[in-house]
Amino acid sequence: MQNRNIKNIIFDLGVIIINIDTDLTVKAMKELGFSNFQESYTLFKQTDLFDRLEKGLINSEDFRNELRKHIVNEVSDEKFNKAWGAMLLDFPKERIDLIKKLSEKYNIYLLSNTNEIHYNRYIQDFKNKYGFEFNSLFVKAYYSFKMGMRKPDIEIFQSALSDSNLNPKETLFIDDLKVNIESAEKTGLQTLWIDVVKNEDVVEKLNDF
Repeated sequence: MQNRNIKNIIFDLGVIIINIDTDLTVKAMKELGFSNFQESYTLFKQTDLFDRLEKGLINSEDFRNELRKHIVNEVSDEKFNKAWGAMLLDFPKERIDLIKKLSEKYNIYLLSNTNEIHYNRYIQDFKNKYGFEFNSLFVKAYYSFKMGMRKPDIEIFQSALSDSNLNPKETLFIDDLKVNIESAEKTGLQTLWIDVVKNEDVVEKLNDF
């Protein structure tokens, strides 16, 4: 890494560390009987249902019950959680190895928009694959549903920086969403945008940084 002033690195989670395919959740929800999930997904975004879930302002049970209003069939919590988490794929080994290597020279953090259902799923998936706790990769992991705020709100960046006493000029933030990068820059954070449209990957991009 060329910038010698960097002492800390904050990673995003989705796409950056774990692969995601939202189409798989759309398909799984349809199989549960939620025939118009794709259209409703857009509507729920407009009514801030997902925002409230990712901020921990509603719990998993309330979220499931809200979506159950649109499903004719009876669906167990387990089946619902499995369908909702279908978008969560693998943790590529080269990315985990990169984080381990970087942690020898830098303080590594995580800042993710996520929800309790997904969190429980990928935490267990990671442990099943690698045999240790995912959160142990980081000095500290910040999750939106535990913080009551989410990206791109500038407050979540300020909160993480303050909590860990990080100097933004010495801290690199990595994300795949441009809007999150722009918000991070307003706090003085150094940033690295991973452009998935160009098929950029964090391992290759960091090596070139």
